[in-house]
Amino acid sequence: MKLSALQAFVAAIDDGSLRKAAVRLGLSQPALSKMLRELEIELGAPLVLRSTRGVLPTAQGKVLYARASMAARELDRAVEEIGQLGGRMVGELSIAAVPMAVMSLIPEALRTFGQQFPEMRLHVSEELYIAQLAYLRKGEADVAVGPIPQGLAQGEFLVEPLLPISMVVVVAKGNPLARCTGLEQLAAARWVYTSRSGDTGYARELFRRNGLAAPPAAAAVNSTLALLALLCTGDYVGLLPMSIAEHPLTARYIDIVPIRQGPLELTLGAMVREEKAVSVMVRHFLSHLHRAAHHLGGMRGTPRT
Repeated sequence: MKLSALQAFVAAIDDGSLRKAAVRLGLSQPALSKMLRELEIELGAPLVLRSTRGVLPTAQGKVLYARASMAARELDRAVEEIGQLGGRMVGELSIAAVPMAVMSLIPEALRTFGQQFPEMRLHVSEELYIAQLAYLRKGEADVAVGPIPQGLAQGEFLVEPLLPISMVVVVAKGNPLARCTGLEQLAAARWVYTSRSGDTGYARELFRRNGLAAPPAAAAVNSTLALLALLCTGDYVGLLPMSIAEHPLTARYIDIVPIRQGPLELTLGAMVREEKAVSVMVRHFLSHLHRAAHHLGGMRGTPRT
C-alpha cells in the first residue's frame, strides 16, 4: 500500500521524532517534513510542534491523531482479514481481560488457539471491566473478557456469556470484620473499590443490589495486585472473585466474610464490537474461549452459562 501523509503523521507522533519516523518509514527526513507541511496546508491547521526534543501534536494534531490511528488500525486489520479469508492465518489479536480471566480462561484459550494458529500473535492486557469497553470502542482491543455490564446499548457489542462469577467480600487474616454476618455491619468499614475514581465498581453494585447505600471509597485501585496489597495490610475490605479468594496463594493471607446476603453474582463474558464479529480470527478465538470456559466449568463442577 502506498505511504500516505496521514501514515507519515501518525508515525511522527508515535515516534516523537521526525528522524526516527523517517528511518522507520524508509524516507529521508526532508521528504517526511514535506509530507507533513503539505498535510497542514491541506487541512489549514498546524498539526505538530517541532523542538530540539522532537515533535508533539498540536490541539488539532491530537484530534487528527486519534482518528487517523484508529483508521490505520482498521486498515491493517482489514488487510489481515482479507488474507485470512484466503487461508493465510497470520496477523494479530488484542485481548483486554479482567484479572480473573487472565488467571483462568485466557491461558487455556491461548494454549489451544496457539496450537491451531501458530502464526497468529496475541496481545493480552489486564484491564478493569470499565476500561475494556473504552478500548473496544476505540478499536484498541478486538475482544474484551470480563463481567458483562448492565445496560449495554443494543447493536453496539456482540456479547457471549462464558462463566458465572461469584464476587465475595474479603479481609486480611485476623481482621475482626471476618466475623461479620451482614453487609450492613460493613457499612462503616474502609472499602477498596476497583475503579479509577471510586465512583463505580463491584462493591457499589453489591450494596445497591441489597438496597443499601454504598460507603465512600477509602481507596480506589485498578488492579488485583494493588487490591491484594491493600487488603493484606489488615485495614481494608474488598471484593474478589471466589476463584481468586480461594486460590492457595491468596487464601493464606485473606478470609472470606460470610455475609448472609451471599456473593455478588455476575457473568463473565466475551464482548466484541458488532462489526468485528465477522472477523474470521475473532470468531475462532471466541470458540476457543467457550472451549476454555467449558473446560474450567467442568473442573469446578459448574455448568456452562
